[in-house]
Amino acid sequence: MADYTALVEAGNALVELLRDNLTPEPLGDRELISLCSPHESGNSQMTLYLYHIEEENPNMTSGYYQVDRNTQRICPAQFALRYLVTAHSKAPVQLREADQHRIVGAAIQTLRDNPVIPAKYLTGSMAEEGAELRVMVEKIPMEQLLKIWNNTAKEYKLSFVVLLTGITIRSRRERRVSRVTDLTIETDQTPPGGGR
Repeated sequence: MADYTALVEAGNALVELLRDNLTPEPLGDRELISLCSPHESGNSQMTLYLYHIEEENPNMTSGYYQVDRNTQRICPAQFALRYLVTAHSKAPVQLREADQHRIVGAAIQTLRDNPVIPAKYLTGSMAEEGAELRVMVEKIPMEQLLKIWNNTAKEYKLSFVVLLTGITIRSRRERRVSRVTDLTIETDQTPPGGGR
């Protein structure tokens, strides 16, 4: 089970997967892909923006599990993360749209070819637990994409949504339990029928 660092570790794994597969073509530099808001992309040509976190099956992860003989811990929570992936071309205006299409196409190809992020991209607590992060390009209505952009005066840029699952965050809350050490059994000596 991963620690509270699971969110950043998952995002970094996704970025590293794309960096390895989108450079040197269509992007010339690994650092052009980053975890940041599409509204503040700076020099980035592809941004991954974590815009939604959702707990998966909260009823399935309720209760405690046994850590050792005398300790129980609250079950870990499982989360699904949604990232907005956006292309930011720096090409001249007449070539910009085609360049963004190439960048997005290469990213979709990479994510479809890797439905599970390879273990070599996992770090920290996710690597320690041997997490299995599943990736899916998610189909969402265009209106939902536009809502993310409408909170600023920036113009819409070509984007798609990636769903990342398999993220767990362990609890720090524990309780001590004591084992049964004595057992007393009493029997009722009254004969059947109340002794009459």
